[in-house]
Amino acid sequence: MFKKVDDSIRMHQEDEDYTNPPEEFIGLSDFTSCGSDQLSFRAGDRLLVHTKTSADWWWAELGGLCGYVPSSYLKQDVEDSYLKQGVEEETSEETSEDPWQDEEYFGSYGTLRLQLEMLSDRARTETYRQVILTNSAPLRGKVVMDLGCGTGVISLFCARLAQPKAVYAVEASSIAEHTETLVRQNGCEEVVTVFQGRAEELELPGTVDILISEWMGNCLLFEFMVESVLQARDRWLSEGGMMWPSGASLCLVPCQALDYYTERMGFWEQPYGLDFTALQSLAQSEFFSRPRFSHLLQPEDCLATPCDVITLDMLTLHVTDLEELRGQFTFIVEKAGTFHGFTSWFRVQFQSLERDKTTLELDTGPYSEPTHWKQTLFMLDGPISLLGGETVSGIILLHRNPVWRRHMTVTIQWRISSTEETGNCMVQTKSFPMWR
Repeated sequence: MFKKVDDSIRMHQEDEDYTNPPEEFIGLSDFTSCGSDQLSFRAGDRLLVHTKTSADWWWAELGGLCGYVPSSYLKQDVEDSYLKQGVEEETSEETSEDPWQDEEYFGSYGTLRLQLEMLSDRARTETYRQVILTNSAPLRGKVVMDLGCGTGVISLFCARLAQPKAVYAVEASSIAEHTETLVRQNGCEEVVTVFQGRAEELELPGTVDILISEWMGNCLLFEFMVESVLQARDRWLSEGGMMWPSGASLCLVPCQALDYYTERMGFWEQPYGLDFTALQSLAQSEFFSRPRFSHLLQPEDCLATPCDVITLDMLTLHVTDLEELRGQFTFIVEKAGTFHGFTSWFRVQFQSLERDKTTLELDTGPYSEPTHWKQTLFMLDGPISLLGGETVSGIILLHRNPVWRRHMTVTIQWRISSTEETGNCMVQTKSFPMWR
């Protein structure tokens, strides 16, 4: 049972430095407690946070009751917080910086290193080529926009494999200057026109019938190029037009990661015959607090059947939807093993321009041909032994950074239960910041 406010605060006054007044926070999404010391709340509720007990769990009050709440589910009134801290000048300085970090972002895509990595990704590039090839007949006479075209390979596929009326190759980075050369060198200048600039500032001769883009990032959304795609869609896609990809899904699975865990944690047990275990807590904080990009998950390390936790329809998705995306999962453990974390990847679909024709798909998961994205690993703080038949269920929350618009935080809350009938469960929550 939850503690009453007076008794609860008195207890925490004895254990914590309780000289600071409580701070008001707003619930970002619903949270259901699983334990007598946790506090349930709904999105929009205003909670008083009395003690920030740890980075992940705070002691808060709502409606005369107190309990632990996950910090990642809360946000503070930014204006009120800054006024209290007296940092108006600091805020002004911060907001003068580019929240999109475009100079760094487009600067990196202006290098051949990244372009080589993407072009060398056969699964990625060949999927886009097959999309153009299998839709070559209905593409005839159409106007196509290739947004974020890079070296223009997709635009050149369109011009070579179909007979579109025009292809608008749009690229904001400096690589666009070389793209124009490649278009001429491949004899496609009568069809392909290169536009250098941000999608948000784009001026085209007219609307387009198909908007094609390779916008996906780690964990599907990271770097949020997808916002530029949606803005271009709203401005330039004609009624009844097609988006490629037409749909996208974020996939998740509980997994083993013994090699990575041993490499980062087991090393400290006895290097060179010495006891370095005192550094293991520091290692856990340093290596497991952020996602591991470019992880290659082996199929045999999946502890359950993967599932789609977030699904996007690219014709109906709104920019405002990107601020927070939430998914649920329930996994039935298929074999006994050590639960080290969750691994995510994405799938994107390309609907045919012709009715009843096959929808093509690019799958970046462990059961498909490897891509340059590989997978993203979210490590638990410590391994957990699981038995076949146990259930791992919970939610995943992708929360976009309100200031730095290409960044986000992934929060996973999960519980482990032996059977649906038992009331005993282990509940944990962990947040993973994703920064450039």
